[in-house]
Amino acid sequence: MTMNSIKSLLSIGLLATMAVIFTACKDDSPAPDPVIATTTTDLAADPGTGIDPNNGQPIGITNKFTLFSFKTGAVVLNADSATTNWDVGFRRTTIIVNGGTSGPGAAGAIVKSGLFDEILEAPADGYAVDDKNSTTSKYAIPTGSGNGWYTYDGGAQVIKPTAGKVLIFRTADSRYAKVEILSYYKGAKTSPVNTDIAGYYSFRYVYQPNDKKSFQ
Repeated sequence: MTMNSIKSLLSIGLLATMAVIFTACKDDSPAPDPVIATTTTDLAADPGTGIDPNNGQPIGITNKFTLFSFKTGAVVLNADSATTNWDVGFRRTTIIVNGGTSGPGAAGAIVKSGLFDEILEAPADGYAVDDKNSTTSKYAIPTGSGNGWYTYDGGAQVIKPTAGKVLIFRTADSRYAKVEILSYYKGAKTSPVNTDIAGYYSFRYVYQPNDKKSFQ
């Protein structure tokens, strides 16, 4: 065997070894966590125990927020309100984020006009946080009919999610989620009447658990 043949065989062997190492390294790389799409139904947001017949106001309310984690898809105990275990909180029509004056996290929110399925990526910036210490005392998601996620129908005396409004969240640990609220009434009523039980959120959301902004 000539010296050139030996060199050729050595080169081929080296390339094969490098290919095996490269393949092994590639296979050992952890796969990204899946983008989660799910629906939550009848999340109780301090609905109270009934309605005062004299003024139509709820009775038996606690004024506590129901805390929720997009990462786990579950309610978080109020005992953990000073942690980053939760992302958003619901108390009747008010929604807070775990950021600003409401919590120690990095959460923020954008109320975006558009269709849920067509919003494929979270914005890079523009996220508001709760600021209850300012003179205007505002939330990241504005309160009041027509200002944030809902509209009050005075004729029917019901609260309806505003069509074409999607909530984009930066979570407490700087991940992203998009949310479409479907109903504010127990049983996920999409055509509620004023005798339906209010204070129960049903919503669908997509959560991006990786260090990305894509919702796909």
